[in-house]
Amino acid sequence: MATNTMDNDVGPVAAGESNDNDPASEIASLRDRLMRALAETENTRRQGERRVQDANRYAVANFARELLPVVDNLRRAIDAGSAGAETQKGDGLIEGVVATDRILTQILNRFGVEEINALNEPFDPKKHEAVMETDQTEQPPGSVAQVLENGYMLHDRLLRPARVVVAKSQQPSSQAAEQ
Repeated sequence: MATNTMDNDVGPVAAGESNDNDPASEIASLRDRLMRALAETENTRRQGERRVQDANRYAVANFARELLPVVDNLRRAIDAGSAGAETQKGDGLIEGVVATDRILTQILNRFGVEEINALNEPFDPKKHEAVMETDQTEQPPGSVAQVLENGYMLHDRLLRPARVVVAKSQQPSSQAAEQ
């Protein structure tokens, strides 16, 4: 005559262990826990390696971002100097600024900073910041008609979006007159 006690009614323990002391099931349980611990250790190691690679690859991001206004100002100086009618072909100041811009651009490229080519390209909100729209262009609607400030990428990450003017669809003259 078997009496039913509360201990007999309890099923397997939540941790996956059974109440009986079967060595095979205990070995299987311990092996499972060991394999899970090894997998977790391997995942943690890989994650650490990825973080180190990202830190090395993108370490110059803040420094490069701070240098972008310098690049912009060098290019403005070149544009202003070359636009002047009194500028002679052998102007040493402009040649020096051009050389400085070229060297700075080469250094930025060496560290993975690339300029975004936005002009005449379709507008991409991931790379471009639309400052305004214009219908005074022959560009197809939705394409970049003018670049106000160049954008830059650091490897595959956006460092600064290109600030652009986007072409909008031209309205027929009858609709424009009604508005």
